[in-house]
Amino acid sequence: MNEACPPQTYHGPDAYALADWRRRINDLYAAVRATRDARAGWALWHETRSHMFQCHPMSPLPKQARSGHYDIPVFPYDPSLRFEVSLDPVTGAAPLQFDLGADGLMQARPVARTRGLQRPGAELTLYWIEGYGGGLFLPFRDATNGHGSYGGGRYLIDAIKGADLGLNRDGRLICDFNFTYTPSCAFGDGYVCPLSPAENTLPQPVRAGERFEAAAAP
Repeated sequence: MNEACPPQTYHGPDAYALADWRRRINDLYAAVRATRDARAGWALWHETRSHMFQCHPMSPLPKQARSGHYDIPVFPYDPSLRFEVSLDPVTGAAPLQFDLGADGLMQARPVARTRGLQRPGAELTLYWIEGYGGGLFLPFRDATNGHGSYGGGRYLIDAIKGADLGLNRDGRLICDFNFTYTPSCAFGDGYVCPLSPAENTLPQPVRAGERFEAAAAP
């Protein structure tokens, strides 16, 4: 740990470090969902994730990049890229398979299609990750990939890791692109991530959420 990390930084056993990371992410999204002001929730999300990237032993950042103060690069908050969408069921679609290397194949079954994403220019498919426990998964690509964001796309929802803004009072799914984040595999070869399929490509650039430039990556 470096001198910029406060005393509440994780000091538990190595065997519990990943569980602690996931618990903190779950707690963070619960706090964001409880925050009425979306911009304030986003500021909390960015601040907390930046601290975890700098100070937590399970950070995807290489250790040499964790000295001093670290802020995850993000686009400015854009309230016009927050949507509350309906979900149209998808039935009978074949599951996609993602090759995760040593972790084997991951299957994700299309379960719904969004309805109400005006500005990005297309709707997105929401997947259910097959296997024990499962979880909703919403990756996407857009015109910023490789030009301001990670070339393999970004994640909007990954419920296995607790990344989920939930539903509004009318039962619509909250899709706030300001909370999109970069898969861990962008930061090093120690991670293998399921990348967004071509069908979840938005024609318009989504200049919200986490930024990433390969040339400037740690």
